[in-house]
Order: sequence, then C-alpha cells, then structure tokens
Amino acid sequence: MKRIAACIVLVALSVASTPATAQRENRSIGENSREARKAAKQQQRTNRKSAKKQRKAMKRYQKQQSRAAKRQQRHAR
Repeated sequence: MKRIAACIVLVALSVASTPATAQRENRSIGENSREARKAAKQQQRTNRKSAKKQRKAMKRYQKQQSRAAKRQQRHAR
C-alpha cells in the first residue's frame, strides 16, 4: 500500500513539473521583456506604497514627539 502511494506521488510530481519547465523554455524574448516590465512596475508600486507608509509613520512620530515636548513644557512651569 505504501509503495503504491509513493509511486502515485512521484508520478504526480513529475507530471506537474514537466509542463512548467517546458513552458519556461518555449517563451520568446518579447514575453520575457513584457514580464520584466510588469514585474518592475509592480516593484515600483510596492516601493511607493512602503515609502508612503514610512512617511506617514514618521509624521506620526514627529507629531507625538511635539506633543510630548509641549506636555513637558507645561509641567515644568
């Protein structure tokens, strides 16, 4: 029973991986450049989004520090 299950798993893995490698080899140069542009655009979006988050976090931090400084001034009097 274990041998049959192992054989089925091996056959399934070999069948599943073969078309993916064959498809990768058959792509033309134009398709690869298109994918590269698409990936670069996605990376730019991701970078912009993370930069925006970082700017917002920095702004929140500065606001928090400003409020803390004002509080200290009030209590120092």
